[in-house]
Amino acid sequence: MTTYKPLRVQSYPKLGEKVTQDTIYWKNYKTAVQIKEFGAVTKIDFSPLSPYNYAVTASTRIHVYGQYSQEPIKTFSRFKVPAYCGTYRDDGKLLVSGCEDGVVRLFDIDGKGILRQLSGHTKAVHLTDFTSDKYRILSGSDDYTTRLWDIANSTQLLSYSEHTDYVRCGTTSKLNPDLFVTGSYDHTIKVFDARTDSSVMTMDHGQPVESVLLFPSGGLLVSAGGRYVKVWDMLKGGQELVSLRNHHKTVTSLCLSSSGHRLLSGSLDRHVKVYSTTTYKVVHSFDYAASILSLALAPEDKVIVVGMTNGVLNVRHKKQAEDKVEAASKKRRRPAYRFFVKGKDYMPKQDDLLVSKSVKTHLKKYDRQLKSFEVSEALNTVLQPHIRVKSPEVTVAVMQELNRRGTLKSALAGRDEKNLTMLLSFLIRHIVDPRFAPVLVNVADMILDIYILVAGQSAVIDKQFVKLQELIEKEIDYQEELVEVLGMMDTLFATMTAKKEAAAPERKPNGPVDGQEPSVTMETA
Repeated sequence: MTTYKPLRVQSYPKLGEKVTQDTIYWKNYKTAVQIKEFGAVTKIDFSPLSPYNYAVTASTRIHVYGQYSQEPIKTFSRFKVPAYCGTYRDDGKLLVSGCEDGVVRLFDIDGKGILRQLSGHTKAVHLTDFTSDKYRILSGSDDYTTRLWDIANSTQLLSYSEHTDYVRCGTTSKLNPDLFVTGSYDHTIKVFDARTDSSVMTMDHGQPVESVLLFPSGGLLVSAGGRYVKVWDMLKGGQELVSLRNHHKTVTSLCLSSSGHRLLSGSLDRHVKVYSTTTYKVVHSFDYAASILSLALAPEDKVIVVGMTNGVLNVRHKKQAEDKVEAASKKRRRPAYRFFVKGKDYMPKQDDLLVSKSVKTHLKKYDRQLKSFEVSEALNTVLQPHIRVKSPEVTVAVMQELNRRGTLKSALAGRDEKNLTMLLSFLIRHIVDPRFAPVLVNVADMILDIYILVAGQSAVIDKQFVKLQELIEKEIDYQEELVEVLGMMDTLFATMTAKKEAAAPERKPNGPVDGQEPSVTMETA
């Protein structure tokens, strides 16, 4: 009896990832450190001065972490309701935060108590920041107002009520202490000058604004809201320069790299996108486990900190040169080449006894089931998520083997709603893939023959059948259009070839060209 031969899975060429300088730069980070907070992380802000600690606002606390610490080195917990927007002053000595009760609180980084409590807002304060002169505080609230406070006297200096919805984000100019920008859920971004009674510029983002960012030069403004990230030219009166739509869900946070050449955006779709600020194209992307609410980058890009909805703080540290040297020294020394070729040319002697060791082949689970003719179980095995998603070629190879054996129809029959849904989802995802189409079209045909009598009994199955039909019809339309395009191109190429042949002069062998008089050469004796 012949031994069972394992299933041969056809290998397909894979497109390699394009390696750029950005890919090398942004992948040069260590494995992420996960820190669990008490609630969703709504704000992360780095101290502008060394050692570059960062404040994390989550639930009713603000924790201050060192760059390499996994435990908070300081905690501000004087909140009875959720805190928002813990922000450092430029000298790193003070920290301001908003709160659900509408009170703006000012803390001393080296102290324990509250320095100032600024009351005036009637609803939650989600925006707080210091002006560049360090003596005033900007706040924005769900009561639609934006206010400017004097730190020394704990008094309100100005109040603006131009927004018609929640004021959820804003920033101050680092060059002009009187300029600041606010973003609101009324879809507008407003630029204010503290020396005037009203806004000096208004821009329509088109979506509720979640975050705004002012470039260090003050000439460009970036806004995020909905799925869009938009860049505005402040020097041209707020003209929109570019609109980026690279996220699938709401963009919640923005930050700039230390050089200002890269812009980062975090979104509820669990991705952080890195854009070039010259071309505004995505040059790199990070993937995270949960939706992103906040994002911050340390000076010199040494640390990337991301806060998520599940209360997890994700911290990535940049690899240092000494880390690479240490890793290289710890790397286990591998055997030399001569170790593997040792005894290669040894010639056995007459009295030598040859001991052969049989190599045991370990079969995959689906191979063991195919060997035992358990066709339905083999198909179920390759339809598991870790195979059908990561290695669809294995699933298709098993289907092809079952079809060769003539048992594919029996393997497809007798499935409940859950298993049939899984099978149809696989077909919908891969049936138009040129690598798998010849096999999967046959599988889809068999499924229709088997389950056509039970159509209408499950809304989920019916919806998938309709989706599969629409997908195949769409692919057929594409193929027909491509055939038409090929026909047009063949006609064009044929016409061009005919014109070239007509333009080329026809020469007779050893004779003159048509249409020309033969030339006479006189020879002198």
